[in-house]
Amino acid sequence: MKKITPNALNALREKNSATALLDVRTPAEHEQIHVPGVHLVPLDRLDATELEGVAGFSKETPLYILCHSGGRAKQAAEKLSRAGYHDCVVVEGGTSAWAASGLPVVRGTSKVIALERQVRIAAGALVLSGVLLSHFVNPAFIWLAGIVGGGLIFAGITDWCGMGILISKLPWNARTPSCSKK
Repeated sequence: MKKITPNALNALREKNSATALLDVRTPAEHEQIHVPGVHLVPLDRLDATELEGVAGFSKETPLYILCHSGGRAKQAAEKLSRAGYHDCVVVEGGTSAWAASGLPVVRGTSKVIALERQVRIAAGALVLSGVLLSHFVNPAFIWLAGIVGGGLIFAGITDWCGMGILISKLPWNARTPSCSKK
């Protein structure tokens, strides 16, 4: 799988404004901050057949994919590669690295916390609840903390997070922005 740094992609975009750029984060994350000219299609709604009809996207040209930090972009690239998009390029570090590099971004007024932070908050709350419940209610509740810990290890190894997928479907994360391309 090909990768590109945000600075290299920005230089490429300055030479060719028709560069196809895909954001696979949630609508709420996109609304908070995104790269100008990016097209939003959340990872859980990504369909290669529908993408072909979008202006600028083609199986014959490079498709640059980003998310928050790179994990979901990698999953999207794998999915699209299986569907015939053989020139998928993941933007290293995603939107976070793009913004940290001082490159242009569009900032919205959304106050939704980034999905990765929501996962950490939920996991921490579940672990703490499991420990407290096991101490004050029933020792069997310690399994809640163990299951969440095991899930976090699995997510770290495989780069697939079931809790993240569930949280991305919550109403405040599933809200569709008024325009998917800015």
